Amino acid sequence: MSFVIGVDAGGTSTRAIAVDAAGTVLGTGRSGGANPNSHSPSIAVAHLAEAIEGCLSGLNVQEANACVVGMAGSSKLTDPAVAELFDATWQRLGLGEVQVRTDPEVAFASATSAPDGTVLVAGTGSIAGRIRKRRLVATAGGYGWLLGDEGSAFWLGREAVRATLDALAARRELGELARSVLAEAEVETDDPLLAWQQLITVANAEAPIRLARFAPLVSTAADAGPILDRAADLLAGLAREAREPGEDTPVVLVGSVLAGPVGERVRAKLAGLDVLTSTDGVLGAAWLAAVEAYGEGAVRPAPPAPAP
Repeated sequence: MSFVIGVDAGGTSTRAIAVDAAGTVLGTGRSGGANPNSHSPSIAVAHLAEAIEGCLSGLNVQEANACVVGMAGSSKLTDPAVAELFDATWQRLGLGEVQVRTDPEVAFASATSAPDGTVLVAGTGSIAGRIRKRRLVATAGGYGWLLGDEGSAFWLGREAVRATLDALAARRELGELARSVLAEAEVETDDPLLAWQQLITVANAEAPIRLARFAPLVSTAADAGPILDRAADLLAGLAREAREPGEDTPVVLVGSVLAGPVGERVRAKLAGLDVLTSTDGVLGAAWLAAVEAYGEGAVRPAPPAPAP
């Protein structure tokens, strides 16, 4: 029985599925983040291997016709040492040639079979891309947490922490967002200066990407509107920057940030365009693998049934 493998490797989680020619999901696997820019390459490949091995449970890897890995941070594989590490992992797993595709390509394919368009990704990181023949040909953003990731979960979390620090430094009355940030950081003191010091310590004690854990607080706090508005402005700007003038193709929104109030604001700012939404990049990776194996008529995979 032939099948293909699709993998969605993000900054915080990795999912893999095995899909047969009829689009039926045969197996699923999950692990931690596998973005080699946010994690060490050795950790990234370990998480990838765990997810792929999970989806292959009970299957013969020799019957896999194609494997597409959509990877945030795929640019890291331009480093020969990192590429060698990933190649060794594919060989150990018994896979043939593995296509590593950018996460915008996989994200776009997860929502539409159209060959051309624009994709806007806002999860842990953010990027917009121009898609031509299902390949990424131009980008806006996507520089990673240190240089960009505007409007992403990292950006939202960082802005939430900064707003809290500003309020503490100015000794202003703390609003809902600031109180939620302090609770999430387990800072428990009524002394503004001590709380300020402790929050800085907590934020700097973890990997920078961990600031994304504060992002959900922005989506629910009643006083977080300005941050949400700014995130939407930045993300909609990335989408427009990636498009050509007068382009009449779909815009695909993908990622946890765009599934909430930021996404609603972005849709309003892109009114008049054909805006689609996808929340499952692993299906895009699997379909691209199916196209590689079975041609343009490949069946789009159905979402796997939820666990009982």
